[in-house]
Amino acid sequence: MRLLRLLLLLVPALAWAQGYPTKPVRMIIGFPAGGPADIFGRSLAQGMATDLGQSVIVENISGVGGVLGVERGLKSTPDGYTLVFNSASPLVIAPFSFAKLPYDIKKDIALITVVVKVPEVLAVNPALPVNSFQELLAYAKANPGKVNFGSAGSGSITHLAGELLKAEAKIDIVHVPYKGAAPAVTDLVGGQVKMGIFDVPVLLSHIRAGKLKALAITSDKRAATLPDVPTTVELKYPHVTSDNWYGLIMPAAAPAPVQKRVHAAASAALRSAAVTEQFAKVGGVAAPGSPQDYASFLESEQAKWGKVVTAIGFKENQ
Repeated sequence: MRLLRLLLLLVPALAWAQGYPTKPVRMIIGFPAGGPADIFGRSLAQGMATDLGQSVIVENISGVGGVLGVERGLKSTPDGYTLVFNSASPLVIAPFSFAKLPYDIKKDIALITVVVKVPEVLAVNPALPVNSFQELLAYAKANPGKVNFGSAGSGSITHLAGELLKAEAKIDIVHVPYKGAAPAVTDLVGGQVKMGIFDVPVLLSHIRAGKLKALAITSDKRAATLPDVPTTVELKYPHVTSDNWYGLIMPAAAPAPVQKRVHAAASAALRSAAVTEQFAKVGGVAAPGSPQDYASFLESEQAKWGKVVTAIGFKENQ
């Protein structure tokens, strides 16, 4: 009898999964259009649409380092028709910097897969009289409080990367938060902020055009798209690393068969030539894996950045 009841419960869920999706799927990206999250998210959405046989429509909901987008997605109807393309910050940094998050990472989130990993680059506006990482540090030490840096928002990797540099190099630089990387980079190019540490893709065209100077890759490996730029590890700052990454999540209450269908579509997209080549053009490496892989990776990232947040005493003003 117990087995029969279990089968009766499974039949509707399986039937639902077999019919899913019967309409367009929404993918929330927690940052403005034009930024790195948007670049990668839209490529994934297009790839998944092919496998799902339905459009995957992107909706940009920015604010609080990606937390608002995650909150909106997790509070949507858990029917599989709302996905969230997340950055590292709302799942890795926010748990340590917020007094209280509007969602429970362990209970509210179904981890689907890590999507892409991407190096970040420290760049400055050409008006700043420096031509190397060492010159930047010397200038900042000689001019405390006069060098500001833009970020994609308080609590984002781009913010914490700057704070980490500030602490490790013992320099006084001023944080200027934005609602996403795109507006921050606009002001960096315009000279309203002097430096920033952002994903390579969003700065690459400006660097190649001479509108920004690339001084260091904040990683242990050089970026394929900027092979002449040294890493912070090479420059004797091995702890100043901030490789960024993006993942795909959905409400935990979504039916398990639907979660599996979404995972299959995402994995197929991330292994397709169209998506991997698109990622590679802007310096990203597709990183498909299982939900269990994502959980293990998330745990290691929380351990790393949790220490940084605690060390610098960062708390999100809510």
